[in-house]
Amino acid sequence: MLATPVYIICSPTPQVGRTLVSRLLSEFLLLKNGSALSFDINLKEPSLVDYLPNITETADVIDTYGKMQLMDRLILHDRVAKVIDLGFHAFDEFFKMCEEIGFIKEALGRHVAPIILFVAARDRVSSRSYEMLRRRIPAGALVTVHNEFVLRGELPEAMDGGRVLRVSALPVFLKTYVDRLSFSFTGYLRDEKDSSSELHQWIRRNYVMFRDLELLAMLQPSS
Repeated sequence: MLATPVYIICSPTPQVGRTLVSRLLSEFLLLKNGSALSFDINLKEPSLVDYLPNITETADVIDTYGKMQLMDRLILHDRVAKVIDLGFHAFDEFFKMCEEIGFIKEALGRHVAPIILFVAARDRVSSRSYEMLRRRIPAGALVTVHNEFVLRGELPEAMDGGRVLRVSALPVFLKTYVDRLSFSFTGYLRDEKDSSSELHQWIRRNYVMFRDLELLAMLQPSS
């Protein structure tokens, strides 16, 4: 039985491109599957709900009610892929909650496949947080995202041992263009006639990368 993927895009560090990755993945899933559901757990704007209001709900992990509301949606095997843009302020509380309720095991038992996409950075907080996840999360469910626009050069050695998704750096003028609230990656692919343009090729590469990731997630065995 194919699992329902739940992608948790996270970092304990701000300004690493986490919402950019969440947007790309959400738009890819919507294009490929015809449906997707995203959750925005952020304090600052613009955030995912501002970019994709039609498929995004806000959520919080501040109180028990908010946590349970979110978790009830995430363990639902409804074949609708879900994306969580987990703000840095909620990183510790979210994963503390996951450990307390046994979220990973519970999800796998319901044919739901959580995939944690950790957006890498070189600061100490990121290193400690990555090590914490590596101890708690099954190896196949932890993926490092190397956003080359933010993290130039090689990944920290500790983060380069497992599965890595590399998002290549865009020139600054294109990065400013895609950061506009009105910009749609899929809309650009449909409207831009020159398929050889740098941005067209960049979006397609990322979509192919997410296609492979989705296949990995859906075939993930249950516990």
